Amino acid sequence: MNNPAGGQSSKSKAGSSQPSETSFKRKRGVFQKELQHMMYGFGDDQNPLPESVALMEDIVVEYITDLVHKAQDIGSKRGKLSVEDFLYLIRKDFPKLNRCRELLSMNEELKQARKAFETDEEKLRKAFETDEEKMRKAFEADEDKLGSTE
Repeated sequence: MNNPAGGQSSKSKAGSSQPSETSFKRKRGVFQKELQHMMYGFGDDQNPLPESVALMEDIVVEYITDLVHKAQDIGSKRGKLSVEDFLYLIRKDFPKLNRCRELLSMNEELKQARKAFETDEEKLRKAFETDEEKMRKAFEADEDKLGSTE
């Protein structure tokens, strides 16, 4: 799988906005554990060969890098990169598209739940402070009554 053409994949296009792989160095093995678990989940051995994991990592990183560069090209026409740029690129791959939409939906639900939780927490804190203030005032009033009777 060695490519003597300076490390660029055969899929690279002339004039593409992609930098050559030699212009940056990535840290290898970053996704090793996750890929091992995924490979096992898809039927590989529980402890796949390190070479297999490294190959899978190279393939995944190359795919994601290519996808991001294409999305950047699309987003640069509008001036910004957005989620819709990625959805546009995978529009013909229905399983990926549906999974992305599902994950985006879950992410939105989590954001709303966190926001509601923070709001509820803030209300509870204010209610607790109000109750605490009332109790302190009642205690001070009781002390005043006790102090005035002595």
